Amino acid sequence: MTPSRTIRFGAALVAASLLAACSAGSTSTEVGRVQGVGIVVGTSGAPASLDFTSTGGAAIPQALMSNVYETLVRIDESGDPQPHLAQDWELSDDRLTYTFKLRDDVTFSNGDPFDAHSAAFSINYVKEKWTNGLKAQMDPVESVETPDDHTLVVKLAEPSNRWLWSMGTLTGAMMTPAGVATLATEPIGTGPYTLKRFTVGESVSFEARDDYWATPAHEDAAIRYFSDSVATVNALRAGDVDVVWALQAPELLDSLEDEFAVNVGTTNGEVIFSMNNKAEPFDDPTVRQAVAYAVDRDALNQVVWEGMATNTGGAPIPPTDPWYTGEDFYPFDPMKAEELLAGREPEITISVPSLPYAQTAAELLFSQLREVGFKVTLETLEFPAVWLGQVMGQKDYQASLIAHVEPRDLPALFGNPDYYLGYDSAAVREEIALADESDQTEHMTKAVEHIMADAAALTLANTPNIVVTAPGITGVQPNVITDGLPLAGVDRP
Repeated sequence: MTPSRTIRFGAALVAASLLAACSAGSTSTEVGRVQGVGIVVGTSGAPASLDFTSTGGAAIPQALMSNVYETLVRIDESGDPQPHLAQDWELSDDRLTYTFKLRDDVTFSNGDPFDAHSAAFSINYVKEKWTNGLKAQMDPVESVETPDDHTLVVKLAEPSNRWLWSMGTLTGAMMTPAGVATLATEPIGTGPYTLKRFTVGESVSFEARDDYWATPAHEDAAIRYFSDSVATVNALRAGDVDVVWALQAPELLDSLEDEFAVNVGTTNGEVIFSMNNKAEPFDDPTVRQAVAYAVDRDALNQVVWEGMATNTGGAPIPPTDPWYTGEDFYPFDPMKAEELLAGREPEITISVPSLPYAQTAAELLFSQLREVGFKVTLETLEFPAVWLGQVMGQKDYQASLIAHVEPRDLPALFGNPDYYLGYDSAAVREEIALADESDQTEHMTKAVEHIMADAAALTLANTPNIVVTAPGITGVQPNVITDGLPLAGVDRP
């Protein structure tokens, strides 16, 4: 855990103006605490459903992974797979066959046994039924066998460096065949909680399982969603939430009393300025490169995150990945941007999700891009439903921005020409494939170099995870390792 620290900022005028901007829009309509639970976490970005097999985005796995769903392996803070529902495993000498020995004391919350048959079902369900783009993480699997109830044999078509790691993320979620018909409303897993209530746009409530196979959750819990940071912080002050997770307006920390603890953790989140590679004017790589040079990412970091985010040089990788080099691929250079545009004044519309950090960042992008010759229009799309449907689903947009927080998601973002970025590079797909088979770091580094040469997209920042807790709250882990927000270890006096 990152050591607790109190953070104070002196830019009162900037904070006041941003606070006013953050107040725009509606907030959660729930009044007071979520009823019947012990721990309440406040955050933004509410899920529209609970079915991540068919819907992208971070909100659903954030709520469900580690709480309702569990995986064969868990990823530790060093990024290494460790035993979980699988007690151990062996890998054959040719790196094609994994043999897992599963725990024999685990049941799903509906009473179904967790065994090799449900594990095989879960893997095959990803391959056969998922429509979420992350299903590609299961592509290496050629077949699954169940020699007995607690032995699972997974055979790969080719050696894969990333497959076992991905099994510690949402694609490795273990499900029961009896539960897949109600994934959107009644998820069933092996985790420490069952779903108690799901109110769209407002909250997800969990009930602690008495029959959980490991250490039970301390008490019932809930995640409550707010559309602006001011409301979230006010709810913390009022005692309506116990934890603010992923605070998106760090300037508000200056207004908090000393008894509230502030922790800043690491994340997998890249805030990507997406340029539709299949739509004018961004089907021209020189226009995309002009954008990359026109954006002052350091200034954006100061305005949006008070300098607590990490400038990754524009590259779509967090600093914790082994192929992160620290190279600044597009240093701020508005004159270079103007040269690349060569007198053109491209008209662009930025479709901005209704999230505080995105709204604030978009205002700065508007100014910086206009200064080098772009004619810019901003439009706000309600998040998640409208943004996910129009931008990610229909790919009906020119430019947008969103935090992609799925761990090690570069292959999904840039290795699929049908993804909403519209980026199509045979060279990148080849390097991604080679990275999975041989020297992962070498080939992922080359893939990043190709992506950045094409300016396929621009990473504005790697986001910090700013967590604020009420007095006496313990057990919150601010470092985001994979895709879940684990609640079972959180306790209050």
